[in-house]
Parts: sequence; structure tokens; C-alpha cells
Amino acid sequence: MTSQDIYIPIESINVLCQRYQVRELALFGSALGGSFGPGSDLDFLVEFQPEAQVGFMKLARMQREFSAVLNRKVDLVPKGGLKPKIRQAILSSAEVLYAS
Repeated sequence: MTSQDIYIPIESINVLCQRYQVRELALFGSALGGSFGPGSDLDFLVEFQPEAQVGFMKLARMQREFSAVLNRKVDLVPKGGLKPKIRQAILSSAEVLYAS
């Protein structure tokens, strides 16, 4: 399965990204490789606008809303929180779905 095989309602994603002041949202992980299956979650790399105030509770609420829209478990990973050892691999393979 590839990212083209996954239904992602872009208009709904755009609305959520605008609501949460997202600068960039990118899909990464198993959704872009061969190991993605019906029970797999979707991993998103998220970068917020500089003025956005995002704490743990807001990120958790955002994650629940994305899961509801996509009808699948979602993991949101803040871009700034990537571990140095895996940062470049994720950034080079991520597929941007939203950018403002």
C-alpha cells in the first residue's frame, strides 16, 4: 500500500491545519512504505506557525480530531521533536500534504 492508496480528505485536513495554526503537515512512516496495512496508524510530522501556542493538551486534541477525520489512529510528531539520529531520514522521505 502507498500513500496514493490511503484516502485522505484534503479539504478536512486543510480546515484542521488552519484551525491549529499548522505551517506544514507531512505524512511519513509505514504509510509511505510496504509495511502499511489496514490496522496501521498514520504518522504525521507537524510544524506550527511561530505564533501558535501548542501544549500537550492541544496536541492531544488535535490528534483526536485528525483520527476522527481519517477514521484511523494518528500519531502527530512535532518537527522540532525529531531525534537527531532519525531526523534526516524522516525529513527526506516525508510527503507534504499541507503547507501555508
